[in-house]
Amino acid sequence: MNSFENSMNAAASGMRAQGFRMRVVSENIANVDTPGYRRKLLSFNTAMDSASKVSLVSAGDMRLDQSALEERYNPSHPMADENGNVQMSNVKLMVEMADGREASRSYEANLATFQQARQMYSSLLDILKR
Repeated sequence: MNSFENSMNAAASGMRAQGFRMRVVSENIANVDTPGYRRKLLSFNTAMDSASKVSLVSAGDMRLDQSALEERYNPSHPMADENGNVQMSNVKLMVEMADGREASRSYEANLATFQQARQMYSSLLDILKR
């Protein structure tokens, strides 16, 4: 592989990872009011592609946030305990919005890198055609 393809592969792996991160953030936001829901946390892995010697990123393990669940007093709720408290989710909307924005910007940065490499590759082909 040439360096243009290597940079495009690295950027594409970043876009895939950030796209998956956005999916996890979306699930967390969708379940912000779901009783008992625990926030999902995503880690990333980097791996060296032995053939091209390029470092690629991928979505790693997903785990549940073990922080305390918010308790709300609602004795009429079917999931209320003997004291009338319901354990709600531990998702914080502002944190998820910030994570979503960060994932979106990282995706855009990888997309710009991909487009730049593609444009340079295309320009090189145009030069070679002459």
